Amino acid sequence: MTLQELIDKSKRMVFFGGAGVSTESGIPDFRSEDGLYRMKYSVPPEVMLSSDYFYSHTAEFYQFYRDKMLPLWAKPNAAHKKLAELEKAGKLSAVVTQNIDGLHQKAGSERVYELHGSVYRNYCIKCGRAYPVEKIASSEGVPHCTCGGLIKPDVVLYGEPLDGATVEGALDAIMKADLLVVAGTSLTVYPAAGFLDYFRGDALVLVNRGETAIDRKCDLVLRENVGEVFSGIRV
Repeated sequence: MTLQELIDKSKRMVFFGGAGVSTESGIPDFRSEDGLYRMKYSVPPEVMLSSDYFYSHTAEFYQFYRDKMLPLWAKPNAAHKKLAELEKAGKLSAVVTQNIDGLHQKAGSERVYELHGSVYRNYCIKCGRAYPVEKIASSEGVPHCTCGGLIKPDVVLYGEPLDGATVEGALDAIMKADLLVVAGTSLTVYPAAGFLDYFRGDALVLVNRGETAIDRKCDLVLRENVGEVFSGIRV
């Protein structure tokens, strides 16, 4: 069966996406040849994006975060737009994403489970006051709340647990899905990659340029760019 035929047949489709979903919007992924983790820094990006580093080297964290993690200029690509159309048409139950760029919401998707948080949400760790991303992007050094507390992005750093309510919603959507489309992810980041073990539906589809650990379990594997694949889908 083709992806179009599987989508036409489905009544409860769920999309599970990673960094490769946003590369066609100009946002680098992490582990490809041109990815963030292949770039040379005095401190590895995995360390700079950890909870320990955030609290022990906050100024250095924010310098890297502003330079590399805030692509506020990015716009939704064909995949984001088509998924929003599928949701509005009642074909897509939910988007589960590992990305923090907010592009699914920019495209119009409403049922989005952001496993690793979002750069568009920030809060004071002392009083809880919320701040927009513009506060982080336009400030210099370490941003602080009016109460004096440190402002932290609402993103899941290495060493931090996923949000419980988000996990519960994502797993519920996956368990109820009859079609699960996994796209743009190497499936090497846990616990998110383990969510696929909860799928009990009819068809599992993978859209990814490289091989993954679930290739043999899939009913359909497409070695293409995610945006190119979804641009050809009829709603």
